[in-house]
Amino acid sequence: MSSYAALAGRTAVVTGAASGMGEATARLLATNGARVALLSRRRDRLDDLAAKIVADGGQALVVPVDVTDQASVDAAVAAVHEAYGPADLVVNNAGVMLPNPIDDGRVDEWTRMIDTNITGALRIIRAFTADLVAAAAEGRTADLVNVSSIAAHLTFPNYAVYSATKAALTHLSAMLRTELGPRDVRITNIEPGMTDTELGGHMDNAALAEELRGLQEAVGSLSSDEIADVIAFVTSRPRHVNLRQVMVLPTRQA
Repeated sequence: MSSYAALAGRTAVVTGAASGMGEATARLLATNGARVALLSRRRDRLDDLAAKIVADGGQALVVPVDVTDQASVDAAVAAVHEAYGPADLVVNNAGVMLPNPIDDGRVDEWTRMIDTNITGALRIIRAFTADLVAAAAEGRTADLVNVSSIAAHLTFPNYAVYSATKAALTHLSAMLRTELGPRDVRITNIEPGMTDTELGGHMDNAALAEELRGLQEAVGSLSSDEIADVIAFVTSRPRHVNLRQVMVLPTRQA
């Protein structure tokens, strides 16, 4: 991986840090000198990750959180502020993908995806916007990175609600730029294509899970480290440069 010297000394918050893209991003930011608050529901996984980061000479804070619970988010923010002070780099990565035919009427899955992928992201944005605005006002670099999906644009049968949540996040990112860009807060929307993460493991539809595996075999998958590399790149540019929208696909994915 490249060295991103501009990340040194920054205070980063990464949600969904227990695995996949969140874990890889947290590790890479820490390797390059950022203090990283690790946010996720799985305390044991966070403890393991923090131990690895510290063993490699980095700084990491374990912050168990459920982004679908406002009280949990409030407690997480307090923990971050107590340990590290205000954040200047926030990676909104927590997400869940639960595909099923729309006529199955899986309200439980719809609710979980909306609460995590949209409302959960908004809770984190609300929690740290003041930090980002203050950092920018002081002349420091301030970044909000939302991890959306190429599914925000493409159409896949049985993925309607998941794709809708990601389309909402992509459009939210565009709208936030109109409010926060004039205050020098950068908003970057990352849209990965096929990526090797645990998202597919949440699915309860065996046929769709097998279909996804077949598609990954046909077009290949990006690694979580490769997405982390993109996030580190965009957040280490000069503060007046905003790479606002990045689609990252395996070369063979249309």
